[in-house]
Amino acid sequence: MLHYFSSDFTIGILGGGQLGKMLLTETRKFDIATKVLDPAADAPSRIACNTFVQGSLTDYDTVYNFGKNVDVLTIEIENVNVAALKQLQAEGVKVYPTPQTIERIQSKATQKQFYAAHNIPTADFKVFNQLSELKQAIEAKAVTLPFVWKSARFGYDGNGVKIVRQLSDLTSLPDGECIAEALVPFAKELAVIVARSASGEVRTYPVVEMEFHPEANQVEYVLCPARINDAIAQKARSVAMQVANAFQVVGLLAVELFLTADGDILVNEVAPRPHNSGHYSIEAAYTNQFEQHLRAILNLPLGCTDSKVAGVMVNLVGAEGYQGDVVYENIEQILAMDCVTPHIYGKRQTRPFRKMGHVTIVSSDIERARAIAEKVKNTILVVSR
Repeated sequence: MLHYFSSDFTIGILGGGQLGKMLLTETRKFDIATKVLDPAADAPSRIACNTFVQGSLTDYDTVYNFGKNVDVLTIEIENVNVAALKQLQAEGVKVYPTPQTIERIQSKATQKQFYAAHNIPTADFKVFNQLSELKQAIEAKAVTLPFVWKSARFGYDGNGVKIVRQLSDLTSLPDGECIAEALVPFAKELAVIVARSASGEVRTYPVVEMEFHPEANQVEYVLCPARINDAIAQKARSVAMQVANAFQVVGLLAVELFLTADGDILVNEVAPRPHNSGHYSIEAAYTNQFEQHLRAILNLPLGCTDSKVAGVMVNLVGAEGYQGDVVYENIEQILAMDCVTPHIYGKRQTRPFRKMGHVTIVSSDIERARAIAEKVKNTILVVSR
């Protein structure tokens, strides 16, 4: 007998940003009690959970004490105190994804080494403890220019990634553990959301195609379905499932992929949680990614991952040159468009390229949805007062 619904059973969520806020929409739908921890007093999730706790996600005592009073603990961000999660797990709290999975994924260096150890296709790479080691490797021609530099930890939304074309490019990079990764001449950037339950049931969502902002290295558009043939789509879903099973993830795993000109699929990186590449599913899929995450961590039957219609998501980010109290200019114009749904995350302060919301456009025709998405992108402006 399941006692998750309309009871004292509580899900704890580490992180109270927009992903947590959208997850809470589904816990409200199912009437499941929630408790959220976030360092910001004005975190977007504060308004939708049953209990909000302000505190550090990386402090051992804070995370441990928070987790002692929940039945299942999950995350909406990977930068959390894993040692505290391991102790909670040892004391019988169900932590999904497991601390072991989170720990492997927190470091991009460990991620890449994991792929190599499990015969998962990925771009060639080398790991360095500090920039001086990388510089020496370039000078010794052990690393060939150009390549992609990635910080091993704490990168997000394009931060912590840079294409190094000449030795002098290293001077602007922070020191610390990093990866030098071969520059892949990819044809498209793809992603697959995989759902895996505690009992091992696995389902994949359709492959999505991602278009990036050239300066911010941040996703601008997500298109579902990706404009690829069925054989490539099947290969991408198969690789994504291989990755999820290797990590033994419980919950969602967003697998970002490169499609090369030769038709190869290479894993770029993963995130063990709901993800920007799955936001289209709220309007376009039979089971959206947030409901699916709940189903997976509660070991409920997984829902249908098929799309009802084609969907394109547009990220709403802070405009360059604006910082302060946010204003969404021309939002009424996009609301007047058919099949357009804006999501505002609840962040009161904008700054350049900060994710402030997204807009989903649905249609029976992916090209029509993409054309409307561009119109949306060129109409709405995220500025400050």
